[in-house]
Amino acid sequence: MSRFDLTGKVAIITGSSKGIGLAMAEAMAECGAKVVISSRKQEAVDEVAAALKEKGLEAIGIACHVGDQAQRQQLVEKTVETYGRIDVLVNNAAINPVFGPIEEAEETVFDKIMDINVKAPWHLSNLCLPYLKDGGGSVINVSSVEGLHPGFGLGLYSVSKAAVLMLSKNQAKEWGKFGIRSNVICPGLVKTKLSAALWQNEKLLNQLENHIPAGRMAMPEEMTGLALLLASDAGSYMTGGVYAADGGYLIAG
Repeated sequence: MSRFDLTGKVAIITGSSKGIGLAMAEAMAECGAKVVISSRKQEAVDEVAAALKEKGLEAIGIACHVGDQAQRQQLVEKTVETYGRIDVLVNNAAINPVFGPIEEAEETVFDKIMDINVKAPWHLSNLCLPYLKDGGGSVINVSSVEGLHPGFGLGLYSVSKAAVLMLSKNQAKEWGKFGIRSNVICPGLVKTKLSAALWQNEKLLNQLENHIPAGRMAMPEEMTGLALLLASDAGSYMTGGVYAADGGYLIAG
């Protein structure tokens, strides 16, 4: 169990006021990490941080709209000001504002998706780089099975998540000399606000679940095992990897 111990480590998790990000933050805190809860609204992150503190865990809330360059800088600065270091960065925040054919999407929507899903993880990782160097840190980029296998109606989201895969591989290759690891987690269908358009449609959900070997969608907590592995010494020789937690979706064809 000591290999999974994160005591003394500081972890920033974007998009962590709910869903997968929240589950990962709580899991890391339970393993001893000091976690930075981050999403757009200060009230939301303060609420999560307070709830974790009530459980005897260490957490702070720092609001950050990852699409805003100044707020990304502030997130890093406030984290270092509070905890003095950064050991783990989880680029989890993402959007999917459209559902439909790629040719029907507006150019402004394309730009927005790329800004949040690709540019923000790239720039935030760069901002954290000087601190990750100090202790041989870990970057965990949350992509999606949609970045590996195209579905229907999620084309631009799929393109952005494919870009996250290559971003992580390049980080792993270029930053390995600093002792930094970078890996990708690709969730399948998880019950979150982001995927609500899929699971709130009962007919569509039944079709999807019949297609998935596991026979059901996942809950956010089922993504935390990979996150703990990749953040901790248990995953010390894992970098540049792409790891799916999809209930077998990808092997179903």
